[in-house]
Amino acid sequence: MSWHPVSREPVLQIGILQVSLAGVLWGTGGLTLEVITDRTELSFVTVSGYRMLIAAVVLVAAVAVLRRGAELVALLRTAPGPACAVGIGTGAYQALYFGAVVEVGVTVATVVSLGLAPVLLTAAEAVRHRRHPGARRVVVIGTALAGLVLVSVAAGGATTGPRPGLGVLLAVASGTTYAATTALGRPLSQRTDPLALTTVATTAGALALVPAALVVGGPFTTSDPTALGALAYLGVMTMALAYGLLYAGLRTVSSTAAVIASLLEPVTAAVAAAVLLDERVGVLGMVGIVLVLAAVAGAGSEPVAEAGPAGTVRRSRE
Repeated sequence: MSWHPVSREPVLQIGILQVSLAGVLWGTGGLTLEVITDRTELSFVTVSGYRMLIAAVVLVAAVAVLRRGAELVALLRTAPGPACAVGIGTGAYQALYFGAVVEVGVTVATVVSLGLAPVLLTAAEAVRHRRHPGARRVVVIGTALAGLVLVSVAAGGATTGPRPGLGVLLAVASGTTYAATTALGRPLSQRTDPLALTTVATTAGALALVPAALVVGGPFTTSDPTALGALAYLGVMTMALAYGLLYAGLRTVSSTAAVIASLLEPVTAAVAAAVLLDERVGVLGMVGIVLVLAAVAGAGSEPVAEAGPAGTVRRSRE
């Protein structure tokens, strides 16, 4: 019996679509957060804690309903540390990003944190494989970063916060943590069930953020029905479903391609603000959106040198 590789293009397209959908869902989180902060005095750390806690409850219920307990137990037996580290890292880079927004403003925080991640991942891959990342990937990343800058500036967040130096440091820490978490999650996603990984990671992140919220201080609850609905949306759609899609997509796409696809988050936020809040995107914003979409398409079509078992499709010849 011999093995012959077959085309992985359809698998790659599904993977990039899954990560792109995750980015779109994340892009709705900003407007949802604004709804909560307009109606309550909950801190962003408390909101983040609720987001992950709600997601963890939903995911545990999904594991029970779908009878994926065996996969969950297997993950806890084989790689509990890395899975929990992914969850804690997820909670950390979200909190660091929110802190950067407060200190330096949306534009700088978004460009630095989201823009740094694909650059770091590409550099790490080049060092690990001891070869140049290739002109194609460099062009894709450059296109993505250019689009990200234009979209962020057009979104109207050009003003800086009270402590820009601290804000930039927080954004760098957020982008670095995001890159490291994505790189750590990819090999795990290739050998584990996406639902099990999302459940363990989200639960670990919730356990890390809840004490942090207690340290930041109250209020910790709200009775506003709109805010409660928004919290539920954040937990179910932008956390449980979005990260399930991310880890499913990471089974077949590279870490760099996944991070580039996640740049649909600011694009979605800009489009949603234009549609729902009548905020003009402008010519620069439209150009930025086109550039990001082009980069996502390029990331989805590039070959993946670091494919693992889950991303390898083979057929046997009898």
